[in-house]
Amino acid sequence: MIDPIQILWTPAGHNMPSLGTKALTDITDGDTPNIRMPIRMLSIDTPEVTARSPNGAANVDDKFAQLTEWLKNGIAPVSNNFREYILPKLEHQSPGTLQFNQGKEASSFFIKKAEERLTKPDGKQRKLFIRTADTEFDSNGRLLAYVAPSYSKEERAKMTRREKATFNLDMIESGWAAPFILFPSIPGELDLPLFLESALQAKENRKGQYQEELSLPGYEYRMCEKLYNIIKKLVQDDSMPYPKQLEWRDRYCADMRNRHLHGPEEYFKIPEPYRIWIWSDDVQVAIARLNLIPN
Repeated sequence: MIDPIQILWTPAGHNMPSLGTKALTDITDGDTPNIRMPIRMLSIDTPEVTARSPNGAANVDDKFAQLTEWLKNGIAPVSNNFREYILPKLEHQSPGTLQFNQGKEASSFFIKKAEERLTKPDGKQRKLFIRTADTEFDSNGRLLAYVAPSYSKEERAKMTRREKATFNLDMIESGWAAPFILFPSIPGELDLPLFLESALQAKENRKGQYQEELSLPGYEYRMCEKLYNIIKKLVQDDSMPYPKQLEWRDRYCADMRNRHLHGPEEYFKIPEPYRIWIWSDDVQVAIARLNLIPN
């Protein structure tokens, strides 16, 4: 059973027609090129495969071992609370290799789930249903969206909310994706409880990445990569301005159970499913729109 929450939200996105599955660009007419577009699935974060290979992952292991030493020696621009929180994760097994292997598992699960849900009983392939975020594109040009199989009106009338849910929710339910709700793209008030329940059950049942209690979710892995690069430069040149040293963390976090707003290095005080991440530039707007209470 999920805890009572005080966040109700109606997303301002809009539905989009299927973008198709063609990898090649084609042209409809003289002013309408059709492109293949990457989608960043909203409200979830899977382990990264950016290391690209086992050797690349082993290199990350070495970097994180050095990061661990820097943290222990007190030369990292982090709070004591965050240092105590992150060190056990960096010291557990080989965090870079673990992240890469989990990323491959997450990808394999998604491929199988997509094939299963997009295949009709007659063997034909369904199109995709796509709903965008309040902000439609990320800084990498990816479409921000919830993605699901496209069902007919007659099919939807016979289905439960869970049966017609998004692939985003499938990934949360599998445990291969961590919750990563980023303001203002918060699931609607009917979808949010289902999202939270699935996230809590995945963690309680140690599914997917939660088989390893000290796994780094994707966003922590990326934070540690940024922190490593900053400290490496700082060791070489200690004249780096302090604001520049803090660029490894750039999101605040709110607790959707009580609307308390926590600083960028205090997010871990909120249980994972109940975190709402907020970019620094959006904090004032989020405080007003969600009636947040700064700690």
